[in-house]
Amino acid sequence: MPKTSARLLALLSLLQTRRDWPGALLAERLDISPRTVRRDVDRLRELGYPIMTFKGPDGGYRLEAGAELPPLLFDDEQAVALAVALQIAATSGAGIEEAASRALNTVRQVMPARLRHRIDTLRVTAVEPPATRPEPPVDGGVLTALGAAVHAREVLRFDYAQPGADNGGGQAPPRRVQPHHLVTWGGRWYLVAWDLDREDWRTFRADRITPRTPTGPRFTPRELPGGDVAGFVSGRFRGSDGSGDWPCRGEVILDLPADMVSGYTRDGVVEALGPDRCRVVLGSWSWPGLAAAVGRFDADIEVVGPAELKDAFALLARRYSAAATGAPAPPRRP
Repeated sequence: MPKTSARLLALLSLLQTRRDWPGALLAERLDISPRTVRRDVDRLRELGYPIMTFKGPDGGYRLEAGAELPPLLFDDEQAVALAVALQIAATSGAGIEEAASRALNTVRQVMPARLRHRIDTLRVTAVEPPATRPEPPVDGGVLTALGAAVHAREVLRFDYAQPGADNGGGQAPPRRVQPHHLVTWGGRWYLVAWDLDREDWRTFRADRITPRTPTGPRFTPRELPGGDVAGFVSGRFRGSDGSGDWPCRGEVILDLPADMVSGYTRDGVVEALGPDRCRVVLGSWSWPGLAAAVGRFDADIEVVGPAELKDAFALLARRYSAAATGAPAPPRRP
């Protein structure tokens, strides 16, 4: 029979792997008697683990959630994964950087030497793309409140700060929404919700939300357009009407290999027309923006369509020509 300490760790590990454990099965797995199982369960309870007993033909034990956090047991892979996750938490934008650093130090101190060495040699530096302005942090309490409302399916009321909005010196009425998803996109947190007053889907920046209490009544979730939150959010950020497509989309032929172009087109479609020629379909916010995106490839361009894309190339050609010769730039179109 293994020593008591090793046996307790093995018992705790088993209790964490499934919800219910019949006592006879635990005794069989640990190669001990049911009486010893009962004594070991009592020892774990004394250490703070909320282990409940359930009755029935296969009566046994269940590890419940408790009011306090008892010591946790991780295998080697889980411990390394936890340490890596805590290292990259600083770029989550959730306002938990200091707490994540303290948690990492706590985990590291109780790790055995072999794991501590692995963590020390696996230093992760999360680098975000440069931005013209830093992303505002989000209070962790706000994220918790939003996540709780999403989980409970309760109507949420909140004040929403609109930069540059003039409310005539008064405060805008609170927004009333049915919260559906809390998502992160491009380093920012957003709430996807059905706006009850506007009767439409909306995305709200979490850093501008100040939740009000209490929450409202429970609701039956509506089906998100398209049924996929990732597709819905990406479509909204493309400025579309919910179709999930860019407002401007065009097609060109480039004198470049398809494999060279495909690495720089993200969600574009690239079709090989030969070893050094390909068809490209791209989208953008505007036609000049789309023409500029195509123009960054160092290759000859043939515009397939539409006519708006050809006009955008002509506009950029006049602008570039004016920039090269110092002549006045062409006027903007109304």
